[in-house]
Amino acid sequence: MPTFNKILIANRGEIACRIQRTAQALGYRTVAVFSDADAEALHVHMADEAIHIGPSPVQQSYLNSEAILDAARRSGADAIHPGYGFLSENPEFAAACAAAGITFIGPSAAAIELMGSKRRSKIAMLEAGVPCIQGYQGEEQDDATLQREAQRIGYPLMIKASAGGGGRGMRLVQQHEDLLEQIRTARSEALHAFGSDELILEQALIEPRHVEMQVFGDQHGHLIYLGERDCSIQRRHQKVIEEAPCPVMTEELRRAMGEAALKAGRAVNYVGAGTVEFLLDARGQFYFLEMNTRLQVEHPVTELVTGLDLVALQLQVAAGEPLPLTQEQVQLNGHAIEVRLYAEDPAQNFLPQTGQVLRWQPAPGIRTDHGLQEGQWVSPFYDPMLGKLIAHGATREEARRKLLRGVEDCVLLGLESNRRLLAGLLRHPVFASGRFSTAFIAEHFAEDLSLQPQSPSLEELAIAAALFYHHSASAHRSNLSAWRNNASVPLGYRIGLDDRQWSLELSPSASGLLHVQQGDDVWAIQVMAADGRRATLEVAGIRRHYAYRLQDGELWLSSRQGSLHLQDRTHAPVQGQLSTDSGTLKAPMDGAIVDVLVSEGMSVSKGQLLLVLEAMKMEHPLKAGIDGVITRVQVNLGDQVKNRQILLEVEQAGPAAEMEH
Repeated sequence: MPTFNKILIANRGEIACRIQRTAQALGYRTVAVFSDADAEALHVHMADEAIHIGPSPVQQSYLNSEAILDAARRSGADAIHPGYGFLSENPEFAAACAAAGITFIGPSAAAIELMGSKRRSKIAMLEAGVPCIQGYQGEEQDDATLQREAQRIGYPLMIKASAGGGGRGMRLVQQHEDLLEQIRTARSEALHAFGSDELILEQALIEPRHVEMQVFGDQHGHLIYLGERDCSIQRRHQKVIEEAPCPVMTEELRRAMGEAALKAGRAVNYVGAGTVEFLLDARGQFYFLEMNTRLQVEHPVTELVTGLDLVALQLQVAAGEPLPLTQEQVQLNGHAIEVRLYAEDPAQNFLPQTGQVLRWQPAPGIRTDHGLQEGQWVSPFYDPMLGKLIAHGATREEARRKLLRGVEDCVLLGLESNRRLLAGLLRHPVFASGRFSTAFIAEHFAEDLSLQPQSPSLEELAIAAALFYHHSASAHRSNLSAWRNNASVPLGYRIGLDDRQWSLELSPSASGLLHVQQGDDVWAIQVMAADGRRATLEVAGIRRHYAYRLQDGELWLSSRQGSLHLQDRTHAPVQGQLSTDSGTLKAPMDGAIVDVLVSEGMSVSKGQLLLVLEAMKMEHPLKAGIDGVITRVQVNLGDQVKNRQILLEVEQAGPAAEMEH
């Protein structure tokens, strides 16, 4: 039987940290690999050994199988855990590990290869008797064939990258006129993301639930399922909230879906952790979607309801040990819900964010899987997911309530995140009822405040002024009311957020009580304590705690409603409203230019696609906001660009409009 003692984790971030915790607890030595961007990352510090594998771009580091195998050889690692993403579902990598005498902690290369193709896996599932949705999964990939098959299937339909996942290379088509454009976009995205532009077509189910079965197999022919997870809360086909069990599941439906998942696993002699995903319609009918031949991002909810450590099971199975339990011994206890914390700005169409983590403090009382540490930089090279927050309760409502509190109390300062959106989703009565579908966000959050730019409340502005005053006074090492010569005159403050600004007046008293006025509103604030990280303030007689970071007139303030980045502009020159009439296109974030569709001297019209920027594994189209002529193009295909860097300029005779992104 294969045995191993040292495990190299061919991944990064929260999953690399997660795997190391279990591996080290079981007595294994661990080896981390890292790119230039991750030299000081948490997973590197946690490992017993760490090896640099290349530059920051994934193709030159985490997707460089030769560099990873060389790292295993140099460190003496005799097993590799791929985590998820990157090389986890790469059959060539699994085969290369076997050829090098290294245990690959995952299924066989043959199983990965078959299930990694949506086209071939669907054919295999039909042969195995697994329920499948109507579609086209043929080898012919020309436009004429796809158009003809789309007409046969009918609209709406889904275009999917055969080798894909995570919503990339996936498009919903409502009418025939849009088909060819969506095929082109899906092919391009699939080729960039997965190295293959092969597509399949499927009938689109309207408002289904996304339910998946966790399966586990060993090398002795045993295969079991560990219950289901509901992953219906999605945005652009990417999961946002996952839970176990499914709120509408019955024992009969669970058995039927579990048996279908086992049929799928047996069809490829599956070994290790795998997930068979289904779409569940309102009638209780379910259809095979795909099989993920790896550990899932959402595996913690299964761990919390089964009491099992899925990474520990992976290591046992990879070492040749039999599964420690039978199907009859699998028990589901209570309810668990997980949310994914992303570095993205929902108010800017979920634009991925880069920057430095100034404060990071997971909330107590819930499980948080992450790879973050204060001071690190979130780069544009990798997926924007920062971590997962997971809560378990005796009931679904208890788990929801605990997780909502945990999301509200989690502190992340320095860059925008989707924390406010997550709290809004968990708080929503439709989510609380459990009666929702994959259309939930589109139906119930299109106009939600958490998708709009956050405006500070008058109370938050008053708190900001109080903190600016407190730290300024403390810097003078003086009594809060006596460090000014004209202490009886109110202090004027100008607090800014982006291109907005508010004027306030602050009047300190000898007792330390601060009166902050904005218009007709007056707030009485007592700063009880403020050490640069945590402040205790009594506002209008109510005492609360706030996490914050204040430096050089910049204040990051965390509250249950989210986080705010405010500036003290009191002594800055007064400027008029910045003009939004500009023909200058700037990068909305750090990233790489993957397509340049214009050149100098070309005429363009408003809404025309000019450039395509790739960042955090997604393509972002950059379009013209005005009609005009390209006067300057400052980037080329393949260039790495920084946030707010000027990319090109458009000139028109009349007033220009700001470029869109």
